[in-house]
Amino acid sequence: MRRLAGLLVVPLLLLSTAACGDSGSDSAQMKNGVPAITKGAKFGETPTLSKGTGEPPKELKVETISEGNGPTLKKGDIAQVNYVGQVWDGKEPFDASFGKGKPFDVTVGAGQVIKGWDQGLEGKKVGSRLELVIPPDLGYGAQGSGDKIKPNATLVFVVDIVKGTSVPASAKGKEVAQDNKDLPKVGTNTDGKEVSVSVPKDVTPPAKLVSDYVLESDGAVVKDTDSVVVKFNGKTWKDDKTFESTYSSDTTVTWPMDQLSVKGLKEGLVGKKVGSRILLVIPPDQGFGDKEQGTIPANSTLVFSLDILAVM
Repeated sequence: MRRLAGLLVVPLLLLSTAACGDSGSDSAQMKNGVPAITKGAKFGETPTLSKGTGEPPKELKVETISEGNGPTLKKGDIAQVNYVGQVWDGKEPFDASFGKGKPFDVTVGAGQVIKGWDQGLEGKKVGSRLELVIPPDLGYGAQGSGDKIKPNATLVFVVDIVKGTSVPASAKGKEVAQDNKDLPKVGTNTDGKEVSVSVPKDVTPPAKLVSDYVLESDGAVVKDTDSVVVKFNGKTWKDDKTFESTYSSDTTVTWPMDQLSVKGLKEGLVGKKVGSRILLVIPPDQGFGDKEQGTIPANSTLVFSLDILAVM
């Protein structure tokens, strides 16, 4: 099953400030030891990179092309960035978000992208343009990625940090009574630690979607065009077992509402207030139906504690 988190996860590596390597002498193709930007050098412009020359640095190199005056990104923040990526000895990009009309969202330090990105973004200011030179061990390593990124490739990225959103550790708000004995009970702790979910025994699950506040905040309501940043603990009703939890990896997940394939998740979130915690009970016809999904049996009723931490 594709994890509900919905993003590629690779092991987290703590930030290293090492950014050295033999920079060599500058040329028309190189500047400060990194491939030169030959066109579109200003923040917001689509950059064109020259081909790297000589031996690439063996450690992460982060060059600040221009520094912004926004807040400094810290671990756990959501950064919205535009980027172009190219291999060190390549002449054409292998990927880019410039020109696609929407920045790329990444949770800083959460291990949802290659390690070089996690390390390179943390501590940088919103509004900055960076050039990252990422050695193989902080990129795609010996396995490479697809046809365009060969094994042991050094990667070069130009990254514009468009926006940063600070994400709280937990939902907070007015505690709402959970007095229906036929529904699961959700924990009310606000310390950022795992939120308990207890499914009642010997009770038939509801046939209709349940979306109830547990902690009600006073934030703006979620719209179906938002991307929501959440923490959750997901269980199956029948066996009261967790099938996925963001708390196990101490991360958040960003869900673009217009891309949510689970109908009950989308309908249960729309209209709820940002900053709140909700109980979601999703019947099979609004969940995965008669299809088995990994450890989730067919025709399962799904139960979530879900913290709506921010919208993008």
